[in-house]
Amino acid sequence: MKLTVIGHFCVDVFHHADGIEEKRLGGIYHSVAALANLASDRDTIYLVCGAGETDIEELRAALSQYKNIDLSGLYSFPGQSNYVHYYDDSPNERSLTIAPPIPFRHIKRFLNVDGVYINMVSGKDIVVDTMDEIRLEIRGKKTPIHLDIHSLTLHVHEDGTRTFNPMADWRRWCFMTDCVQMNAQEASEISVEHFNDELLAKQMIPLMVQAFIITRGAEGATLYTEQHKQLVTMQLKDDAQLEVVSTLGSGDIFGASLLYAFLKKKNYKEAASFAQRAASHTTEFPLSEKHRELKALRESV
Repeated sequence: MKLTVIGHFCVDVFHHADGIEEKRLGGIYHSVAALANLASDRDTIYLVCGAGETDIEELRAALSQYKNIDLSGLYSFPGQSNYVHYYDDSPNERSLTIAPPIPFRHIKRFLNVDGVYINMVSGKDIVVDTMDEIRLEIRGKKTPIHLDIHSLTLHVHEDGTRTFNPMADWRRWCFMTDCVQMNAQEASEISVEHFNDELLAKQMIPLMVQAFIITRGAEGATLYTEQHKQLVTMQLKDDAQLEVVSTLGSGDIFGASLLYAFLKKKNYKEAASFAQRAASHTTEFPLSEKHRELKALRESV
């Protein structure tokens, strides 16, 4: 199996109350590391992203440990990668640098694959014209695209703070995208009409979206599909009591797990159930351990 992952790499900087700063790999790293641990060594995961010349070797070294990741789509650009800053005394993170969008010329040669995962980590990962080019390139092959809306709904202010902003062109982004993922707040803010979840799902289906997923943190997730021209709703939630250690990267892990499971099972209900279980499972581990803990679930895909 071959998969392509597209999105921005980030360096996450954690500013602790005691004055200590901690840097960790973030952004698309979570998605590709999750896939690498779920997939076998016979699979190939192509990462298409840029990284700043100050950070690219650290990213390359971290991902080179995986035999199933092909890094030929990784390229460098001058300066820093995306830097996202988290503060112990504030719930608001700040994006102080954002990388240029990934051009289609870097993506095109990695589209002869079984599935494509586009994670809009920064909201500027690709432009909507590139999304159209990707669709046109793979439409005849019926290659499934999983799109995580992620930061598309965010506006970044000059001081790096981010606020939700409705998208006038959200339908164009989602059109002919097999599976669309967003969290509950993104779902409430994405449209200028501020549709409720069910109305938003009903808007998605005519766009030829086969599966629409709203993730809800500790409340699980909701999968919307169509059957006999009727909207079908499926609630996904683990009954197990979890000792949550870290939720950072959970949405990225959910998306990666869902696409991989769908390619194995060809069924969005089964794939979404697995993705919910995988994302929940990893919240019980610190950021440094959660990706490799997915290996424990590999045989159940």
